[in-house]
Amino acid sequence: MNTTYFGEMLATITERGRALLDLARARRGEPQAHSENLADLCEELLSGRGEASGAALAGDILAKYADMTTGPRIAFFEALMSRFGPDGAKLDAAIAAWQKGPSDATAARVHVAAEPRRQELLRRLNLAPGGTGALVRMREQLIDAIDLRNDLKAVDADFVHLFSSWFNRGFLVLRRIDWSTPAMILEKIIRYEAVHRIRSWDDLRRRIDPADRRCYAFFHPALVDEPLIFVEVALTREIPDAVAPILSVQRDALPSDKVSTAVFYSISNCQRGLAGVSFGSFLIKQVVQEICRENPKLQVFVTLSPVPDFAQWLERERKTENSAALSEEDRAALAGLDRQGWWQLAEAREPLKEPLLLAAAWYFLRARNRRGHPADAVARFHLGNGARLERLNWLADTSERGIAQSHGLMVNYLYDLDDIEKNHEAYADGRAVVASNAVKRLVRKAATEVVPVAG
Repeated sequence: MNTTYFGEMLATITERGRALLDLARARRGEPQAHSENLADLCEELLSGRGEASGAALAGDILAKYADMTTGPRIAFFEALMSRFGPDGAKLDAAIAAWQKGPSDATAARVHVAAEPRRQELLRRLNLAPGGTGALVRMREQLIDAIDLRNDLKAVDADFVHLFSSWFNRGFLVLRRIDWSTPAMILEKIIRYEAVHRIRSWDDLRRRIDPADRRCYAFFHPALVDEPLIFVEVALTREIPDAVAPILSVQRDALPSDKVSTAVFYSISNCQRGLAGVSFGSFLIKQVVQEICRENPKLQVFVTLSPVPDFAQWLERERKTENSAALSEEDRAALAGLDRQGWWQLAEAREPLKEPLLLAAAWYFLRARNRRGHPADAVARFHLGNGARLERLNWLADTSERGIAQSHGLMVNYLYDLDDIEKNHEAYADGRAVVASNAVKRLVRKAATEVVPVAG
């Protein structure tokens, strides 16, 4: 059964459910528009009606929500917070039963009673045609609301909890994106690209059509034409140290017998409403399997990754009087970063190379966020997947964004298939940053310059 047929069948059931819903209301002497209050409609949905009429009511609720402006949306989220939490009386009774007679059965009662009612509400809303997509969009707006109302985080946690199950890896489908992919999806690939902007249809074709280029995306059956995350791959002779040759307009495609390295140079999450639901690790591992089936000669799997927060971190360190990352000499040299167009002038950029790479090595191996994790978000992702920080690449991205975010720095993370599990465990157990000797030598040199070693 294809998804189009299933969607049409669900819509038919929902329409019949709406007729049943209207008939039931008429018998009770209620108007068809039973309530303009969305929270009251949600209470009605939770009151325990049949699936067909419930799907119809869920569709009505989502349609009314979609017409709301920002203020009423926040009021609705407030209602989800205040009116649809755990049932206090049921929870008290379940806790009392467990305290009186601890057992698996009474523990299960506590577990069920402790679940916020809004989780069941979200499950029932998901039964409406297009319900999954509507809830993903709803969560996008909830994320925006949290910027103003931090107390709504409990509601957001329920979305993440349910999405983590609904978008479980077992439900995701990997599809290759090529020039034969429907234009509707290709347009979304252009729009969602978050690392290296796709400037035109010709630019897109250069990334997905040649024999030495690949693009893969995860899809979910409930969001048929909506990619969740996609990765762009270049097949090369060696590990690249700059992105320009990969994106070059004028280049010759490599034949399959000349490539030895698969380079993941862009990974883009497409659905902001699914933030916090991780797909990337599964994507990379499955893409490696797919590419190896096509080309068994591939031996090296690396990224060419941006460093989006490095420039901000370095700016803070330059302003810190007793920075552990920068010596006074390096701080003075890095003042050259303030010069307009420094990367385009040999006399300006060469004095910056060594101090910037030393600072970058410190950033990756020593800098931590408040939770004690590596400061760089991209590093956390790849290290958590079992990769090794392989190389720091000077002026690898001289685009306007690359200079602004990282002073042109990019890095390679190496996925050594023999060491992935070991590296993952090292990161999971102690947040260890597994790095090549070349990177570790840089940070040792930086530490020596900042804090002289006695004797």
